[in-house]
Amino acid sequence: MSELKNILSGVAAFQHPIMGRSLWQMATSLGGFLVTCAAMYLCLGISLWVSLPLSVLAAGFLVRIFIIQHDCGHGAFFRSQRANNIIGSLCSVMTLTPYAFWRRQHARHHGSWNNLDRRAASGLDIYSSCMTVSEYRRLGRWQQWLYRLSRHPIVSHLILPPAVFLLLYRIPFDAAKGWNHERRAIHVTNLALVGLFGGLGLAIGFDRVLAVQLPIMVFASIIGVWLFSVQHRFERTLWVSDADWSFAEAALRGSSHLRLPRILQWFTGNIGFHHIHHLNPRIPNYRLEDCHRTIGGLQSAPVLTLRTAITTLRYALWDDDLGRMVKFP
Repeated sequence: MSELKNILSGVAAFQHPIMGRSLWQMATSLGGFLVTCAAMYLCLGISLWVSLPLSVLAAGFLVRIFIIQHDCGHGAFFRSQRANNIIGSLCSVMTLTPYAFWRRQHARHHGSWNNLDRRAASGLDIYSSCMTVSEYRRLGRWQQWLYRLSRHPIVSHLILPPAVFLLLYRIPFDAAKGWNHERRAIHVTNLALVGLFGGLGLAIGFDRVLAVQLPIMVFASIIGVWLFSVQHRFERTLWVSDADWSFAEAALRGSSHLRLPRILQWFTGNIGFHHIHHLNPRIPNYRLEDCHRTIGGLQSAPVLTLRTAITTLRYALWDDDLGRMVKFP
């Protein structure tokens, strides 16, 4: 218990944003994204196939912008909550993700991750939630088939992510009763998107806008959803009942340390240090690595590499007897 208190107090020392680093991250992320988009539009004059490879780079910058929005949603990017809300809302126009709506959805995740008795509280979340082996075996044949289909990597990690960001986030698809502010945020974001892309389309042509923005969003959504999914649904994660659940143990054993190559760590905003993020969501993304290196006890979290993280896509069921995630029978 004393060791845990020392870890929590040590982690808390990193939760204060540093204005200069926040502003620099905004400049490099937004600037890189806008410059890459401009280059793609110029390359369209040569060929779509010259422009298309740049969409992967632009998607990387967009993922980084989403991490900024994510930090704002946790009140972690600036000391001022008003500044967090303003920047988060501006980022949402680029990420196509209504800020206030997503922030409240994500808060449900932080209140119920890896808790077997609170999976319903996470809403319609197929990426950080799961079914147990015994629950799966009690399903009918068609229900098993549908569950397997929705968790197949091609469906869940290639087809669904673009649909979520392009279509589902245009409606309050998972809004609880009483989320009036969040519902309004969806409509305001939609109006902003109509104004932005409608104006851009009228100025340079809707076909050009589609040729640039659509592949960026497709790549970014696939990368972002994969990042979120693998950091909770890997073989040696931890799922327990509510009576045995503690946020510290769920953070250190139910969230992974995704160790990425340095360039990918930069584009993903250090979110691979996910165990620390769940220990204290108020830590800005650019301080997560320093926290991991400084505080003893954090290095015990399960480690995934880029290669092992890709193989986790097949793990879909929690086996109570084995105490680990397993693939479908």
